[in-house]
Amino acid sequence: MRNILVLFALMASVCAANAQTEKIAPLAKQKWHFGNPQGQDSAAGYAQVVKVDNVIYISGTVARDITEAGIRQLYATLEKCLAHFGATSQHVVKENLYTLDLDAMKKMNEVRRAFYKNDFPSATWVQVSRLYTPDLKVEIELIAHLPK
Repeated sequence: MRNILVLFALMASVCAANAQTEKIAPLAKQKWHFGNPQGQDSAAGYAQVVKVDNVIYISGTVARDITEAGIRQLYATLEKCLAHFGATSQHVVKENLYTLDLDAMKKMNEVRRAFYKNDFPSATWVQVSRLYTPDLKVEIELIAHLPK
């Protein structure tokens, strides 16, 4: 048993030494924030859109009401975020949707169908008790994949 503990201690020290000498390069990220063409992160401390290699990650984009106009505007904003990096809704592979009222959001499915042109991504829809600020009703985040 003592030999095993000594071996583990030796392995741990070798791993620690390697971790200190091997530097991992940071990811080459391109950032963009809707309404802020310089790509600066928002005051809340996040980038609205981050592209790494050929994958685009869009942070939660929000709507204050679950009406046809509100949801159309939300998807229009997502479309602008995708377009900045040359993508469309057809490049979206994952959609996460958070809402205070899942039943109301289900009624907006025609708006969603139009956005995706009936070519839907993988999706998760969750009803939550609150979003970032109390006046928000829907938040959608997307992951899109561009061909190489």
